[in-house]
Amino acid sequence: MADFKTHVTVAAALSAPLAASAFLMGFATMSDTILYALAGTLGGMLPDIDSDDSIAIRIVFRLLGALVAGLTVVLCVNQLPHWQVLALALGGYLLVRFPIQWGFEQLTIHRGTLHSLLANLMFTVISVAISFHVFDLNAKTAWGVGAFIFLGATIHLILDELYSIELSGMRVKRSFGSALKLTDWGEPWTSLLLVLCCALGYWLSPNPDVWHTTFAWLPN
Repeated sequence: MADFKTHVTVAAALSAPLAASAFLMGFATMSDTILYALAGTLGGMLPDIDSDDSIAIRIVFRLLGALVAGLTVVLCVNQLPHWQVLALALGGYLLVRFPIQWGFEQLTIHRGTLHSLLANLMFTVISVAISFHVFDLNAKTAWGVGAFIFLGATIHLILDELYSIELSGMRVKRSFGSALKLTDWGEPWTSLLLVLCCALGYWLSPNPDVWHTTFAWLPN
């Protein structure tokens, strides 16, 4: 499979021009364009959060920890003394970074259900909901972020499959087919959990119809 640097580089290299194209065509503002490029790059890391020793899992859980800490500050800054707010924020960060990350590592296996298109869909709707409710982005931008998350994560899966083929010896490695799949049919309960997460994420997401008007000029 491709390494971390390759995943990030390729995801960024493909996401950035697509985001720039959205700006040039009037579909996105400059700030949206930057967010989309970053989202595509982040998406390129996400499937590898099921690998305990990967750089991706450390980055993602640090970001989640920072998000929890930031939300704690925002929600409690006017309710508690500052030292208590800081203590809670630090506690929230450490909770995510260590016990929650450790528990996540115990429940996941590399190239399992999280290496699938179903997981990519889950990453998408969760990122849309977070963008809309937590970061207060408008519905159009939130769904744009989700689309680029899906793009980056799917690029990751495709790269893993391409790296499973040795062109020099025309040999296919045993790992071929373990990345770009709908889901891991050997883990039905985990797959069901991902479906439920997708449903919840979509329910929490804003109406995607805002993009329908954007592409209304396209022929039916």
